[in-house]
Parts: sequence; C-alpha cells; structure tokens
Amino acid sequence: MKRIRLTIAYDGTGYCGWQIQKNAVTVQEELEKALCRLLGKETEVTGASRTDSGVHAMGNVAVFDTDTRIPPEKIAIALNHFLPEDIRIQKSEEVADDFHPRYCESEKTYEYTILNTPIGIPVRNRYSFHVCRPLDLCAMQEAAGILVGTHDFSAFCSAGSQVKSKVRTVLETTVEERAAPAGREIVIRVRGNGFLYNMVRIIAGTLIEVGQTRRTVASVEEAVRSGERDKAGPTAPARGLMLMEIRY
Repeated sequence: MKRIRLTIAYDGTGYCGWQIQKNAVTVQEELEKALCRLLGKETEVTGASRTDSGVHAMGNVAVFDTDTRIPPEKIAIALNHFLPEDIRIQKSEEVADDFHPRYCESEKTYEYTILNTPIGIPVRNRYSFHVCRPLDLCAMQEAAGILVGTHDFSAFCSAGSQVKSKVRTVLETTVEERAAPAGREIVIRVRGNGFLYNMVRIIAGTLIEVGQTRRTVASVEEAVRSGERDKAGPTAPARGLMLMEIRY
C-alpha cells in the first residue's frame, strides 16, 4: 500500500462543503465516487480542511491509501476524467505512510474577496461578496494588523465549535486593492497555522464593518481581548472565501 496526496481545486458553489453528509452533495463524496470508478473499489479520503458550504479552494489537500499500479503522478490526470468539471485535481504524489493532512504541521492561506463597486457584477457573484458602499482601505489594513500573532480567537469563532482551545497563531493578515471593472476588489489574505470554525469569514465581516466606518479599529482589539462573539463582526458570506494553499 502507498499513500497518495492530492492537491484539489474546486468551485464550492454547488456543494454543501467538503465533508460527506447525508442527503447533501459534497466535494469529498464526489472525490470518493471518482476514486471508486478509477480504482474499482471503495476508497476513503481524508481532507486537510473541511471547507463550509459554498467555500472555494485552489489548494485543498487530501490523502488516500491504495495498492494501484498507476504511477502516483499520473493519478491526477486519470482521476479528473471521473470528476465533475467544478472539481479538479491539480497534483498527485506519493507521501510517507504517516503523513496526515490535518495533524502534520502546516500553514494555511485563505483569501476573502470583496467586490467594492456601486453596482454588482453578475459574473463575479460566485467568487466575491459585493459591498456597494466605499470601503476605507487604510482603516481595514490597520485593523488587520491587530489580528497578527498568537491570540485567543474566541470572538472570531461561530457557535458549535467543539475545540478545547481557541488559541491560534495568525502569521499574516493583509488587505489589498485590485482593479475591477467599474470599481475595485479588496482582497483580505490571512495566513496561519490553523483556524477556528468560520474564523476567516468573521475576520472578513469585521474588517468590512471597519471599512464602512460602522466600527472602529479599536473595537477589533477589544473583540480579541474580550473573547466575546458579539464584540466581533458578522460572518461574511461563504462565496467570497477561497482556500488558496496549504503548505507543510
């Protein structure tokens, strides 16, 4: 047996997240169905990030064990023949038997895209959150800097999380402007060693409120210090979030 690591890109619009669920279509389900067709038997995959319903990925990671004779680097091409067009394997490679995508030390990078234009652009709807009111980029950048470091991010975690510790380390948080038709896009980029349930989307929702002058930069620091969910901003819509990369 050998362990194969897959790097996976997908449009999350039509899926109820990564993890298999009853009565819902998920990315993991589609991947396991494709592997069954390719390998001729049921094969379980283990993913690195259980992205939520509607969240996209450029570089999610999953592993599975197999005794197939297909060369590891060829599995990506073969598997893509059995996958829907909105899921694509970018790379396949053999890794050590003890490699685990969730438990091995890693850094994850997410991007949240805001379409900041007076009127929405329909072709951008799947991959960005439209905000018509002009956003104060400098204020958002200042607030983003407060989140860098090791903190208790309880205020940036949705109810329902069962993790014991909500201390996480954010290595980088940037807010950048990009040109877009009839306006601009603002991209929030967050890199860290692990994230809580909806943490990046709550960070995005909080920074959007700062950009709209609906909350102060100081209120972000207070939210971190308090650990109270109602001191942070709302959970931004899933469609603007993209898992960009997982680096081990």
